[in-house]
Amino acid sequence: MASTLDTDLWFRRLSEAPPDAPRLVCFPHAGGSASWYQPFARHFEGRAELVAVQYPGRQDRRSEPLIDDIRALAGQIAPLLTRDRPLHLFGHSMGAMIAFEVALRHEPDHLFVSGRRAPQLVRDDRVHQRDDAGLIAEVRGLAGTNARVFDDEELVRMVLPAIRADYRAAETYRYRPGPALRCPLTALTGDADPKASVDEVGRWRERTTGDFTLKVFSGGHFFLSDNRSAVASFVSGESPSA
Repeated sequence: MASTLDTDLWFRRLSEAPPDAPRLVCFPHAGGSASWYQPFARHFEGRAELVAVQYPGRQDRRSEPLIDDIRALAGQIAPLLTRDRPLHLFGHSMGAMIAFEVALRHEPDHLFVSGRRAPQLVRDDRVHQRDDAGLIAEVRGLAGTNARVFDDEELVRMVLPAIRADYRAAETYRYRPGPALRCPLTALTGDADPKASVDEVGRWRERTTGDFTLKVFSGGHFFLSDNRSAVASFVSGESPSA
């Protein structure tokens, strides 16, 4: 049984909802933290209990060792999930892969994946092997991190190790063929995402025997930031208990 200490370490509750509303557990992108989902909280208030995952090695967990393996992260998170209300998982980019691996271990009532090609599609990406300047250029180009962070040398030293470890985790992950999920699976993407085409995101349909939905929003890799209200409405509408 998961201890309160463990759940408090990994999860940050961002919004409240009635007992019969789903718990939406959100997994951040590479270099991201639980606080990245904070702006979504007001859009989910009353619709879902929004819970964001805090990975080790950042913010209030900065003193802990980084984990640069998707399955290792999923293996630590899955046993902490409870079923006292409908359980929905939502992951963006690298977070989509962690959410998927968690779902394989603790199948939710609904899995939402965002901004990530289906796991069986492999690219030989090696951003994690670039020097610091190359890594910063990649992150700046995707516009997922406040650009001012990279103007502060001390902040750069603080965040770069987590970004590099996360990119290593995402880029070295390889899907292992196995039984498909049975739960509904919804994939979201931006129509101009340079990291995941609409066709690549659509291939998530192969990972479940349940209902599959593909939703395309306007925007790039971080289309979520420009469509918070619309994304929340869509995700809440997709939720069977909403």
